[in-house]
Amino acid sequence: MTASILTVDDSPSLRMAIRIALTGAGYTVSEAGDGLEGLNAAKATSFDMIIADLNMPNMDGLTMIRELRKDPGNCGTPIIFLTTESDESMKQQAKAAGATGWLVKPFVPEQLIRVAKKVLGR
Repeated sequence: MTASILTVDDSPSLRMAIRIALTGAGYTVSEAGDGLEGLNAAKATSFDMIIADLNMPNMDGLTMIRELRKDPGNCGTPIIFLTTESDESMKQQAKAAGATGWLVKPFVPEQLIRVAKKVLGR
């Protein structure tokens, strides 16, 4: 069965780049344009993994992760931050919020696919 991945980013071009990379590797990709939309999508549908930006309108990625971790249906869903932030204290905040991993933009598609395969085990 194909793994389903939700990508949450306010940049349509970045969401498209993520979708192209991951669908090319055989994954099913859904998209959300901000943290609030991502939170609602993740509560409505079960995803195998979530890839989220940090800085977004309406709800930032940290808040979205904290809210998802309170939801029994999403408390164990792997969440990867894909962001321009590389500050160590921000990484620690993300880890404390429940992030599984961290990738810095711009990303290399092959690296994103490797992370997905590692996290999903497929």
